[in-house]
Amino acid sequence: MNGTNSLLNFSDADLKAALRRALRMTAAMAVFGFGVLNLLAGWKMGLQILAGTFVSATGLYEWQQLIELMNAKLDNQKIPRSTGWVVTMFFLRLGAAAGVIYVTLKCLPGPYYALIAGLGMVAVALLIEVARLSRS
Repeated sequence: MNGTNSLLNFSDADLKAALRRALRMTAAMAVFGFGVLNLLAGWKMGLQILAGTFVSATGLYEWQQLIELMNAKLDNQKIPRSTGWVVTMFFLRLGAAAGVIYVTLKCLPGPYYALIAGLGMVAVALLIEVARLSRS
């Protein structure tokens, strides 16, 4: 993606690579955040940040799958997975995410700042990725 109009030449492969990098960055931030919070505030806060990051990372993964499906349909390419499978998994993971948040709120009482921070990690990773892409 070199050149003056790199954002104009942004392809589906570039989007897939950017989302994959954001997912890896989210996982790295989760491991780091768990370690820091585990040392400073205890294991419950560490688990809360892991739970929040898990929910947000699965959301990013599902959006990546939906985008891949839509791009394949728009470009008249072979669809990697059936539409029914992708949509079903989207709603199943949405239910699993709701379950993880419910269990975290029910079983780990106290301040939920770590859970909220974990939920926001994907947004931070995506903002970093956008800044990186806009610079090139």
